[in-house]
Amino acid sequence: MKKVAILGCTGSIGKSTLDLIERSPDEFEITALTAAVNVDALADAARRTNAKLAIIADESRLRDLEDALQGSGCRAAAGADALVEAATGDSDLVMAAIVGCAGLRPTMAAVEAGKTVALANKEALVTAGDLMTDAAKTSGATLLPVDSEHNAIFQSLAGSRIEQVSRIILTASGGPFRTASAETMRNATPAQAVAHPNWTMGAKISVDSATLMNKGLELIEAHYLFGLPSERIDILVHPQSVIHSLVEFIDGSVLAQLGSPDMRIPIAYALAWPDRMPTPAQRLDLAAIARLDFGEPDLERFPALRLSREALEAGGSAPAVLNAANEVAVATFLDGRISFPDISKLVDMALQENESPAPRSIEDVFEIDRKVRTEVTAMIEERCA
Repeated sequence: MKKVAILGCTGSIGKSTLDLIERSPDEFEITALTAAVNVDALADAARRTNAKLAIIADESRLRDLEDALQGSGCRAAAGADALVEAATGDSDLVMAAIVGCAGLRPTMAAVEAGKTVALANKEALVTAGDLMTDAAKTSGATLLPVDSEHNAIFQSLAGSRIEQVSRIILTASGGPFRTASAETMRNATPAQAVAHPNWTMGAKISVDSATLMNKGLELIEAHYLFGLPSERIDILVHPQSVIHSLVEFIDGSVLAQLGSPDMRIPIAYALAWPDRMPTPAQRLDLAAIARLDFGEPDLERFPALRLSREALEAGGSAPAVLNAANEVAVATFLDGRISFPDISKLVDMALQENESPAPRSIEDVFEIDRKVRTEVTAMIEERCA
């Protein structure tokens, strides 16, 4: 049985991972589960899967978790050190699915421990890409991409050397505002922004998909995962979300991975790697789909893509600044305090004012993150005054 720890088991990726594991109970053993604040969902998952360890990030909820797990045989713990324990404990694979920069420390701990890490937390690689890839080389850790786009590239590369690749092409659905006017986007509500046409995701990543920042973060992540420079990573709008990404080789051949827009497919690939496992995902019916459309992204209406590429090419602390500013701006938009276009405007301002040196440690990344969050919060207060 493969031993699995799930960091962030109550989010959309965590729930899908649990769904697959519970469908194959003879193939997997849950060693640890973590959640941020949702004690009830965490305890329920721990009981269902006979997990050995359940960790709540919010230390004030530890007593509640202990009460919820009473008699289950599952040990309860809380706090940042406990998250690292879950990431580095007795497991064959760590599903890193904690959203945002909050997942950086336990994900890095898993990498430094030489684990096989199924990476669903793109922000960890965006903010600390050089640090994480260097740590993986030192420890021998394996990074398995879970994002559908990077997983598609990983599958399309099977048996090929990166030296044989001329470029990789990330596909983007275009989100809910793909054809929207600038006026519509100026007046967009949080409810409209999170209503993704193809995927069911959490609020933050749904807004990122609406601004196309999600694709920008994936651009940076692809650079660190596959070692290609910015000019050899393209983005193509593909509204059907059937082709999840493509790889073009030096001989002109292009390989693509296709599938229904169901995150259980890339999650299953990571869980079973180097093998495959069945999923309940809807099978692809190309005759029913009938057509596949493609187009260039509009960098005027979706400036987050341009900002992300500029951050990647600038290097140093820029990707961490981009991520921190975006997280604050998205949270403020979801609270209804700023407009949809303000998200990219605030990120742009943060990047222009950035003077932080390149991070040399995880603590440096956290300091950059703290500093940018403070600065962007001040920008927002000034705008809302």
